[in-house]
Amino acid sequence: MHLLNALFDHVLEALRNAFVAVVIPLPFFGLLAFAIKRRQLFEDIRRAIPESRINLIIHFTDAIVVAPLMLVLSVAMGDAFAAYDLLLVPPRLWEGLHPVAVGLAAVFLGDFMGYWRHRIEHTPFLWPSHAVHHSDTEMTWLAIFRFHPFNRLSTTVLDYAFLLALGLPAYAVVINGFVRHFYGAFIHADLPWTYGPLKLVFVSPAMHRWHHSIDPAAYNANFATVFSLFDRVFGTFRVPGVCSTPLGVPELVAQGALTQMAHPLRPSSYRYLRRRLARSGRALRAFANLP
Repeated sequence: MHLLNALFDHVLEALRNAFVAVVIPLPFFGLLAFAIKRRQLFEDIRRAIPESRINLIIHFTDAIVVAPLMLVLSVAMGDAFAAYDLLLVPPRLWEGLHPVAVGLAAVFLGDFMGYWRHRIEHTPFLWPSHAVHHSDTEMTWLAIFRFHPFNRLSTTVLDYAFLLALGLPAYAVVINGFVRHFYGAFIHADLPWTYGPLKLVFVSPAMHRWHHSIDPAAYNANFATVFSLFDRVFGTFRVPGVCSTPLGVPELVAQGALTQMAHPLRPSSYRYLRRRLARSGRALRAFANLP
């Protein structure tokens, strides 16, 4: 009975936290959308309701089931890095710096790692789980909640391992997570802003909307969350203007939260990987037959 009560309390706490995560930003994004769209807003809301419903189902399920597992994994990773001395940067290096500078460094370095992790998630092996996030065809700020558990795993392992290796203090890791999560929600919002000259430094909503475009020219572009300069430096920056193309993915990712969760479990979702492996196999055989 005690175990059941504890489980029930956990579910209630998780649901409350998930509810707060939606309700607190809602007035900001609602007022911002109304200021820009006015009457058009209500038609856009009506059109986005089916996609938003999927996002919210995934979000609340994640809070109850996935988030606790990611927390346990994060604690285990922290213990392992400390026990086996896997730090690349000694923590004392950060102690002499002002906390604001350390927080900014954490966001910048976290976005650097997030850029490369995001590129990895677009490779054939991880794409089926990341495609779930891209399947939102009426993208709003609620798209920040549409992530498959496999995608959450890759994000937690790669991003957190990098920050742990840098020896950053716990408060800086929290700042990185807070800033990049809420700015990530902002750039997913349906806003036509390109930022003008500032687009060369910061990711704009228009820039990230191009990343979600179904246009093949946008498939390998705009991977950063906060700092667009990473895309500029590594040759993946693409903002031809306000994005007005359809959004989504070219392959069929069935609608509905349960069917989307099953997508990366289907062998057919890995056809791009099989093609890549087949091409590599042919290339190796051709190389082996060279005189």
